[in-house]
Amino acid sequence: MTAQLYSTGSESSEWPVIIFGVAGEISGGAISPAGIPGCPPGLEYLTQVDQLLIKQKVELVEALVGFESNNKYEVRNSMGQSVFYAVEENDCLSRQCCGPVRSFTIHILDNFGQEIITITRPLKCMSCCFPCCLQELEVQSPPGNTVGYVMQQWHPFSPKFIVTNENCEPVLKIHGPFCGWSFLPDVDFEILTMDEVSKIGKISKQWTGLLREVFTDADNFGIQFPMDLDVRMKAVMIGACFLIDFMFFESSN
Repeated sequence: MTAQLYSTGSESSEWPVIIFGVAGEISGGAISPAGIPGCPPGLEYLTQVDQLLIKQKVELVEALVGFESNNKYEVRNSMGQSVFYAVEENDCLSRQCCGPVRSFTIHILDNFGQEIITITRPLKCMSCCFPCCLQELEVQSPPGNTVGYVMQQWHPFSPKFIVTNENCEPVLKIHGPFCGWSFLPDVDFEILTMDEVSKIGKISKQWTGLLREVFTDADNFGIQFPMDLDVRMKAVMIGACFLIDFMFFESSN
C-alpha cells in the first residue's frame, strides 16, 4: 500500500492527510539508510534507533461530541523527526459499538508513503474473568510477511504479555503495573528477557496534561529497546505499544 501525505496547515500541520493508493514523497523527516541484508524492506531505519515516540493525533470532533474516529499516530525519533505515520482502519460500527476492544488493522507508512508494517488485532472479549479470550496482535513487515506476535498472558491484576517471533516462539516478555496504571505521571510497561532476570527496555505511557487526558483519548507513548535488538522485534514492540494503548488508555464513548 502507498499513500500521498499532505500537510493541512493548522495545528495538524504536523499531521498529514493520508490518501491511500497514491505514492508520494515527504521532505523534513528522518532518512532511512539503504537496504540492509536480512532486514525487511522499510525497517532499515529501525536498525539505528534505540527509542521512539508515538504521538496520537487529537481528533476535535471526537473530543467535542464523543464520536469515535479512526486513530492516527506519528512516530518520531529521539530528535523529534518524523519517522513513520500510522493510521487505524476498521468500520464505523465497530468503533462506535465495540470501543477499545474493537478489531483493527493499523497501517504504518514511511516518509515516502510506502506501507512498511501492518498490525492486525482480532475482536476478542477483554476481561480478566475470561482467560480463554486473551488479547493478541499480529505484526507483518512487509505486509503479508508475519514477523511476530504479541500475546496477552492471563493474570488477575497485572498486564502481562509474551512477544514471539513469526513461529510463535517466545522471545521477550512485557510486564505492566497493577491493573495497567500507576500513581506516577508516566506509566511504564517493562520489557524483560524470558527468564525475567534482565530489563532491556520499556514502553511508557506519557502524561500529556490534565485537559488532554480528561477530554481526549489521544495518548503519547515512548518505546525504549536495545540498539542491537532484532529489527523485527522492534517492529513488534511498536505493535505492542498500540495494543497497550487500546487495552488500558483508549476511553470508551
